[in-house]
Amino acid sequence: MNELELLKEWDAEAPPLTDAVRTRARFRLYQAMRAPAAAPTAVRRRPLLRIAVATLAAAAVTTTVVVAENTGTPPRTRTVSAATVLRGAAAEERRLERPIAPRDDQFLYAKEIIEETPVGGGRTKTYVDESWNSVDGTKKSYVSELGRAQWVPPDQPGQRAWPPRRWSQLKQLPTEPDKLSIALRDVTGKPDYSRPVKADDWPKVHTFLSGLLRAPVLPKGLRPAAFEALATVPGVEVLPGRTDVDGRAGIGIRYGGPPEAPWADGKQVLIFDAKTYQYLGMRDQREGKHAATTYEQWSYVAARGVVDRVGQRP
Repeated sequence: MNELELLKEWDAEAPPLTDAVRTRARFRLYQAMRAPAAAPTAVRRRPLLRIAVATLAAAAVTTTVVVAENTGTPPRTRTVSAATVLRGAAAEERRLERPIAPRDDQFLYAKEIIEETPVGGGRTKTYVDESWNSVDGTKKSYVSELGRAQWVPPDQPGQRAWPPRRWSQLKQLPTEPDKLSIALRDVTGKPDYSRPVKADDWPKVHTFLSGLLRAPVLPKGLRPAAFEALATVPGVEVLPGRTDVDGRAGIGIRYGGPPEAPWADGKQVLIFDAKTYQYLGMRDQREGKHAATTYEQWSYVAARGVVDRVGQRP
């Protein structure tokens, strides 16, 4: 099956393509192009699920960040690399994370806030998306995107998704950054930890790391490991002087990998706190219906956790 046939299959019997659907299609096409000899991972077809609000990768690219102090003297400067920011984010995540052990009959809950403003000016609209995903995939899930919600049927035999929705699959991923990168390079088979990641593997690794960090709830140690793994991916730049939705000072990380890599257009920027490096959210752009309007988008996860039923909140 060639890439165009994959894309047509993705759209079969589905509503008009949303940005999330287009992203998943690109994601699946990318897998097919990068690993033709391996059985492709089948991404669950969820028309409304934001499967890839991409977390952006990092390399040893440095920039000068101005750090202002109220001392009456000119601001001092310090050089910060993308690797420094992402490793700092990993340390902060380790400090804040709490271990959880959800039961198979429970649900992973996420509340995401998305603010959109038309490029060129216009009214800002805020969406509050809440989703409940079955821990073991045997129950119906309830997912929302840009205010539109739907029930998602239980997993079918042979179905796989990225990021993995089943907790048991997430638990199988290593929490050592180097091993995690290798495991994601070999995600369709048994990881070969004796073979290092090569230059042409990094776009694929970045793709899967980005998708993994989209999961609202991860086993302890996995999210910090993903941040640290991203710190080794070539092809990003640091953007100083960024802010989050509340105006807090931040540092942006933007992926600029090879043109064929998904999410390498530079529009998606991760924002980290300028002092603590805590991850704050993401700025992005999306096209409206028929590309008539482009929206500046800010998104962040306001709440996450494990609950017993759909509709319940942590």
